[in-house]
Amino acid sequence: MIEVPGDMLEGGGQVVRVAVALSAVTGKPVHVVNVRAKRSPPGLRPQHLTAVKAVAELASAEVEGLEVGSREVTFTPGIPHMGRFRFDIGTAGSTSLVIQSLLPLMAYSLGRVNVELVGGTNNPMAPPIDYIKHALKPALNSMGLGYDVNLVRRGFYPKGGGIVKTWVDPVKALKPINLTAFGEVQEVYGFAYSARLPSHIVKRMAGSAERILNEGGYPRVEIELENLSPGDAGCALSPGCGIILFARLSSGWVLGWDALGELGKPAEKVGEEAALGLMGQLETRLPVDRHLADQLIPWIALAKGASKLAVTELSLHTLTCIEVSKRIVGAGFRVKDGLGKRATIECDGVGLENRFIR
Repeated sequence: MIEVPGDMLEGGGQVVRVAVALSAVTGKPVHVVNVRAKRSPPGLRPQHLTAVKAVAELASAEVEGLEVGSREVTFTPGIPHMGRFRFDIGTAGSTSLVIQSLLPLMAYSLGRVNVELVGGTNNPMAPPIDYIKHALKPALNSMGLGYDVNLVRRGFYPKGGGIVKTWVDPVKALKPINLTAFGEVQEVYGFAYSARLPSHIVKRMAGSAERILNEGGYPRVEIELENLSPGDAGCALSPGCGIILFARLSSGWVLGWDALGELGKPAEKVGEEAALGLMGQLETRLPVDRHLADQLIPWIALAKGASKLAVTELSLHTLTCIEVSKRIVGAGFRVKDGLGKRATIECDGVGLENRFIR
């Protein structure tokens, strides 16, 4: 039993999600204490509960402390399943964060796993589902993982109800990855989306973002407009809007940045935030944006060989992922430069092999 302090570093739900995901993959039981101690309220919230429940179901795990508000969780994995699963967060909690917890075990399962998730798809303080598809997917595909994620219906606060479907074909072992080459920006594109709101909102978000990107030296920008009304297929249950932008590099990698609409915030401001955020990442001429870095840490810890990431900005989330991965997987990490700065992360992956694939 490996004890993991839930209040280390970032001290949020990420600790328990990563710990449970890596426990399920390695077969090592974990005991997470002081869960979300640095959050208010502390303890498990519905989206974290769904993540642990989902991983537990796929892993045939025995779990203690599986209730909202629980401050400690004991997770003892069994033999993973394959097949089709459906999980409903029950709130507008992030489906992306649940997917992050499930993907590693899906990669090391007996056969293809299909999962349908119901909840929020575009949340503050969580990667949008669009990011999981457009930025995370190319990196994981290059590590040998066959997977895809598809958005069926967006889900916004407060009702949630968004629907996401994802599938993964298991691997024997993950390849290491070298994300250090930037190359040139080949394409800048994105999505301006809204539900149950006037159509001019997406046009204003997109127009503002495009203008700022053009002025910043990116003359060709393609932003798809998605404006859904009640009765349209895929229309969210609650009103909401936002924009996400991507830059595809000649090196093969994708950087992204997004902004969500808020009551009282002009649509032009939303577009401006996304455009300036993406340009800030591109100015570093490094290929791994701050959000992708922490998502890749568990994967490079499991991979067979040495991986290297050149990160635009080292976040506390990334450092937290590194500490949890070191404790459970035993991978060796070296980080050059510090928190909030451009950084290089090197990892000697343990080369975990899928014991169910010959």
